[in-house]
Amino acid sequence: MHIRDWPETERPREKLLSRGAETLSEAELLAVMLRHGVSGTSALDLARSLLTEFRSLRGVLTAGRNALCRHRGMGPARWAEMQAALELVRRHHLERLTLGPALASPRAARDYLTARLRDREHEVFCCLFLDSRHRLISFEELFRGTVDGASVHPREVVKQAIARNATAVILAHNHPSGVAEPSQADEIITVRLRDALALVDIRVLDHLIVGDCACVSLAERGLI
Repeated sequence: MHIRDWPETERPREKLLSRGAETLSEAELLAVMLRHGVSGTSALDLARSLLTEFRSLRGVLTAGRNALCRHRGMGPARWAEMQAALELVRRHHLERLTLGPALASPRAARDYLTARLRDREHEVFCCLFLDSRHRLISFEELFRGTVDGASVHPREVVKQAIARNATAVILAHNHPSGVAEPSQADEIITVRLRDALALVDIRVLDHLIVGDCACVSLAERGLI
């Protein structure tokens, strides 16, 4: 039976319109985004099979292009739509950061950095460059490493901060292992960056480490 033949109260799109998106299951939300299924398979059944194969909603949305396109009913266009949906979420979080001081909304900073970095296969070191009122000037990915780490060069961080006329920065990087606990190397580079930036009157406000299910603040740990 096609979804259009279901009772209206059971159709994912109609449920969303009448009750709100938060009332839908993950499979139903995916079905709304997919819009239609394939021959003999409804959009909802296709969504359920995707969740089964990739084990979670996150697994579906972050699946590589080749892996997703191998699934029956999927293809490059649908993979592109999912990537666009993820990027919209990231930009939504970034827009929240640009509306006021980053420190006035630490949740927004963590949400954005988690959305941006959590699913990276390699370690990426980034900076949020802030003005004198701690408003966001720009977000930049400065260094990209292997699965084990990234080489961070304090001189380059200082150079980029000066070029943007920043007066403060929030440092961030991910741990591809999924464990957000800071390593000794993380603590050492934080101190080196703090001291290098202090020479040009730029403050390091925090260093956030993004893991699988957590975002750890070195400032909250008393390490800055």
